[in-house]
Amino acid sequence: MKTLIKNGRVIDPATKTDLVMDLLIEDGKIKAIGKNLEVVDGKEINATGKWVVPGLIDLHVHLREPGFQHKEDILTGSCSAALGGFTTICCMPNTNPVIDSVEVVEYIQRKSVEAGVVNVLPIGSITKGQQGKELINIQEMKQAGVCGISEDGKTVMNKKLLREAMVEAAKLDLPIFSHCEDHELAADGVMHQGLLADELGLKGIPPEAEEIITLRDINLAKETCARLHLCHVSTKGAVGIIRTAKLKGERVTAEVCPHHFTLTEKAVVGKDPNTKMNPPLRGQEDLEEIIQGLKDGSIDVIATDHAPHHADEKAVGFEKAPFGIVGLETAVALGVTELVEKGILTPMELIEKMSTNPAKVLGLMGGSIKIGQRADIAIIDPEEEYQIDVNRLASKGKNSPFHGKEVKGKVTHTIVAGRIVVEDGELVEEIKVRL
Repeated sequence: MKTLIKNGRVIDPATKTDLVMDLLIEDGKIKAIGKNLEVVDGKEINATGKWVVPGLIDLHVHLREPGFQHKEDILTGSCSAALGGFTTICCMPNTNPVIDSVEVVEYIQRKSVEAGVVNVLPIGSITKGQQGKELINIQEMKQAGVCGISEDGKTVMNKKLLREAMVEAAKLDLPIFSHCEDHELAADGVMHQGLLADELGLKGIPPEAEEIITLRDINLAKETCARLHLCHVSTKGAVGIIRTAKLKGERVTAEVCPHHFTLTEKAVVGKDPNTKMNPPLRGQEDLEEIIQGLKDGSIDVIATDHAPHHADEKAVGFEKAPFGIVGLETAVALGVTELVEKGILTPMELIEKMSTNPAKVLGLMGGSIKIGQRADIAIIDPEEEYQIDVNRLASKGKNSPFHGKEVKGKVTHTIVAGRIVVEDGELVEEIKVRL
């Protein structure tokens, strides 16, 4: 199959390309890039006024399958990703059973192939059952195809055990995705610790809970030469610790989520359970430092921490509701609206943090637009304005604090290995009917 993308603004951070050009896709790969290209017996997409970018890569997604398919499954999560412009997603291990064995890895791989929408890369747990007591067989899991290991949703509090994991992961050149939270300091907290939490009568999670573990894990990674990636950074102090480590040449990367550069603890005032996530929405100073970290490169990646829940689970009140919000279908719009439109990041810098840099973290060939490379492509209309409507999401989860928000930036097409899976902002019919 041949597809010609005409007159799009090709933005490729890997080669620093930002030019209006045509892009020819043939046999699943990028065949040609240039002016005035033509196609015979193929499909043509008019991308005038739109960005043509390498397919987005999300390092932090909860697909919930196996075990929690009432929240999400691999098909619905993959469709949600495709609508968001993501061609590759990495799924976290806190499923049931946990992704701690070859059998579970193979199950996810099989289900993602059956879904046939986007590339799904499993992340293995660090300890068996995420119990924090015994390491998984990391070498066996890498051979099975995990792209990294993580205890996400939890922290490995045993420093000796984490060090052993880092030593083994370093030998295998496998990244460790770290959820930085001191369990004792964060215990029973439901929002950011501060005056507002006191006013609302809610128990807070102090920033130190994140910052202490951030510093600990960076030091352990330095000692073991491990590839450390810090998940969902939320505090001013954590950004400062990461910035200092990078200036010292430490081998560390970090991500932030759109909700942490868009909202503060003030969003919790109405006690809407859809404003409850972990780490929590922080203070204005934290948000400003996250934005500065995005600008100066201290923060490498924007990831979603897509965490769908069933409506009934979120309907039990703020304190009892589970942590987490959905994010795959709103990430691009929030990035365009809150970062590009406000002059914080250029389009090139936004795409770098959502595609090129995530590919580097994983050691993948993706995240760029080069002749001969697999054609994973997203097309974005940066000028399209609309209102976020959770009822239109493909994800089973509708738990988002952004319902009704006016935004700019719409994914119009997603192409995975040369196959169009999203066209004109909608899933193609062959996928839609399976939902």
